[in-house]
Amino acid sequence: MNIYAESSAVLAWLLGDKRRTVVLRLLRSAETILTSDLTLVECERVIIRAVVLKEMSQRRAQSCQRRLISAAGQWHVLRLSAEVVDRARRPFPGEPIRTLDALHVASAMMGRTALPDLSILSLDNRIRLAAQQLGFNILPKKI
Repeated sequence: MNIYAESSAVLAWLLGDKRRTVVLRLLRSAETILTSDLTLVECERVIIRAVVLKEMSQRRAQSCQRRLISAAGQWHVLRLSAEVVDRARRPFPGEPIRTLDALHVASAMMGRTALPDLSILSLDNRIRLAAQQLGFNILPKKI
């Protein structure tokens, strides 16, 4: 199984959300994991924000950052290329979707050119709907 790991799922795993076990199981079972620069930026920004707002200790933040860096070292990280940006600027099925969501879906579409059986691992309903209408397998099956 080949997976595009979107930010909502990665954050659920990193931050200990109730769905982390399902996300982690899917990540561990993947043959190949793709993600975007955007996922890494979003995850880091959530961690920084949580520390600044005193919702997370610096120690926990460092632990989350280490796990993210370690995992991302095993993943294929897609750059936000001009091709991704150009695709994100056009409509998607299931509109309206937010800008960052459009960038994720466009990134997954680019990833699918190399891995035709690419599934999207996301907990975000807007991304899930758009991706499903574009023919992606959506993981987890239920959220």
